[in-house]
Amino acid sequence: IMTCEIINIGDELLIGQVVNTNASWMAEQLNLIGVNVQQVTVVSDSADAIENAVKRALLTHDVVLLSGGLGPTKDDITKTTLAQMFNADMVIHEPTMQRNRLFFEGRNLPFTDINRKQAEAPNNCIVLDNLCGTAPGMWFDINGKIVVSLAGVPYEMKQLLQNEVLPRLQQRNETVILHKTVMTTGMGESFVAQRLETWEVALPAHIRLAYLPSPGYLRLRLSAFGNDKTLLQSELDRELSVLQSLIPDLIFGYDNQLIEEVVLQMLLQRQQTVSTAESCTGGAIAQCLTSLSGSSKVFKGSIVAYSNDVKQQILGVKADTLQTYGAVSEQTVIEMAQAVRQLLHTDYGIATSGIAGPTGGTPDKPIGMVWIAVASAQRTIAQQFQFADNRQRNIVRTTVAALNFLRTEIHN
Repeated sequence: IMTCEIINIGDELLIGQVVNTNASWMAEQLNLIGVNVQQVTVVSDSADAIENAVKRALLTHDVVLLSGGLGPTKDDITKTTLAQMFNADMVIHEPTMQRNRLFFEGRNLPFTDINRKQAEAPNNCIVLDNLCGTAPGMWFDINGKIVVSLAGVPYEMKQLLQNEVLPRLQQRNETVILHKTVMTTGMGESFVAQRLETWEVALPAHIRLAYLPSPGYLRLRLSAFGNDKTLLQSELDRELSVLQSLIPDLIFGYDNQLIEEVVLQMLLQRQQTVSTAESCTGGAIAQCLTSLSGSSKVFKGSIVAYSNDVKQQILGVKADTLQTYGAVSEQTVIEMAQAVRQLLHTDYGIATSGIAGPTGGTPDKPIGMVWIAVASAQRTIAQQFQFADNRQRNIVRTTVAALNFLRTEIHN
């Protein structure tokens, strides 16, 4: 298996001024061609930091892929650092020089000495054409190992990686890596692991299972490594089938599908509509649905009934219900879901009410307690959930749970 370390260069990444989106995209693309990314490192704009990171990476990886530090200013030192490391002289790369000259002249800008230096490259590298900028990439072959340096600007880096780097790596690499992500919700990581333990232990050594939790979701990623793509795909499909049989109640989608995408497609296929009456989620369910193209065909609207007054005056929740059972109760969300469905003339109505926190809990109704209801022409069902004490995560988890509750009701 060809292994790789990604090194992203820039003080702006280390101080949090810029989010390092390059690393995740680079790793995804490398995995697609069977290159196993084993480490991602971020270093400052200093020669020592760059040199130390590259030397260390070369000890344990076949490919070292750098991004950043190729600009025209004095803090961009990646090119000169690599030249010194690999005992190279800087020379003008004429095709880059001509392209850069035309770039500036075509914009009626002067072609300065700084711009000319952008066309310099170490004399022992393969220069990679940057069609989106002035800084070319560099490909070094160092004692059978590969060091590649690319621009840090995302759109420049992506063009260089796709057009210049990935095809070259693919020619050298015989390994195939296949991934399949199973999207689940409704059960925590440790409990899912218990259900899958026997099967997971029996997985072949070249097929691995990863648990990737996030608020409301648990992604299960199966990764298979081998040389025969057809055989590997068959093995992965077989294990996927077993996984599906073990937790059919938890699986709602695949390959990073979100629950709102699945629900939207189900409603579109059935030509059905939905509306929401939201208290603790504050319109988050409506936002999720309306963020998707095509939602106007199925989503009619939402009433954010945060106060009891709105629950009574707009949704018609009975005063006796609120007084006897409280806003966070089965009875209240049932009335909310039925009312919004009737008011907005939809096939389904969703209602939420809960204690998002971090304050407001009581012994009987602790922080994180949420009631969700789904109403249809056939029936209204409600369910209680107990989440934790983080307000934002509770809103996300309630939103996911409500959409999944609707999904299961549509499916039934």
